[in-house]
Amino acid sequence: MATLTVADVMSREPETVGPNDQLLEAERLMNNHRFRHVAVVDEDDQVVGVLSQRDLFHSALLKCAGYGAHGVGKLLDMFLVKEAMKTDVVTITADTPLSSAAELMLERKLGCLPVLEGDRLVGILTESDFVKLASTRDD
Repeated sequence: MATLTVADVMSREPETVGPNDQLLEAERLMNNHRFRHVAVVDEDDQVVGVLSQRDLFHSALLKCAGYGAHGVGKLLDMFLVKEAMKTDVVTITADTPLSSAAELMLERKLGCLPVLEGDRLVGILTESDFVKLASTRDD
């Protein structure tokens, strides 16, 4: 059996946001597509960060404890992605063995890995991709 690579299971052509997009926009995108991580790319399409549902939650929580859902929405609309995103992005290539990617995600406690080909974002590998893989494998 051939060794699986990141390319075999990654999500291709991932949705992205920009660092100057409003957090509310990013939250809507993530909710509409039902994913928990989104790559942040600059005007040159270079990955500059990753935004997670947890980042949105912590950002909103820290800024509006006690203001309710309406307050959270208003605050997410006031703040930009760059104010909540993680900038210490760990990336991977599509030809990396899947087992190596899994080890990296476990060691670094990462929910996703943007997949690059050179400097270009070609996919994203998430915990959900591993769950999908496990659900399609025969015992």
